[in-house]
Amino acid sequence: MEAALSIALGLGMAAACGFRVFAPLTVVSLAARAGAVELGANFDWIASTPALVILIVATAAEVAAYYVPWLDNLFDTVATPAAVVAGAVLAASVVTGMDPWLKWTLAAIAGGGLAGAVQLSTVAARGASSLTTAGLGNLGVASLELVGAIGLSLLSIFWPLLALVVLAAALLLIVRRRARSEPPRAVPG
Repeated sequence: MEAALSIALGLGMAAACGFRVFAPLTVVSLAARAGAVELGANFDWIASTPALVILIVATAAEVAAYYVPWLDNLFDTVATPAAVVAGAVLAASVVTGMDPWLKWTLAAIAGGGLAGAVQLSTVAARGASSLTTAGLGNLGVASLELVGAIGLSLLSIFWPLLALVVLAAALLLIVRRRARSEPPRAVPG
């Protein structure tokens, strides 16, 4: 059961990296220092004071960058691959009680994949907002992303299985909406 909970925690934290790269890392650092999260072998550095200071500064800079209308879209080009890497590393850091090879496979595929999927959906939302509101709506998108990153991080720490249910429901909703919005394809004949 411990491994299952740590996998749920890891996947929830990875998905949160898709909203913001550094905020979930900062939350895990604080939670590990408080004893609410157990870090895997070789990941104690995340809870160190130097790492926490760097993560807080990086989180503040990232949050500020997303509130500058032209910089937010530019920042997405860097944040997209960074979210995938952060999602994989963060997932691996909290998954415990599992063979290292299996843990890293899960972290890279599921953790990085979830982070990338969430990040790409936020890029699409910001792009749509930029086109329809000349960038003015991006402030709302940035705020929702920040709430999503912190909220999903906290949900994953305190109720990891519920976080997985929320993620699954959100993915199902996205897939269903996408299927409804696609026009029917002509059958070649």
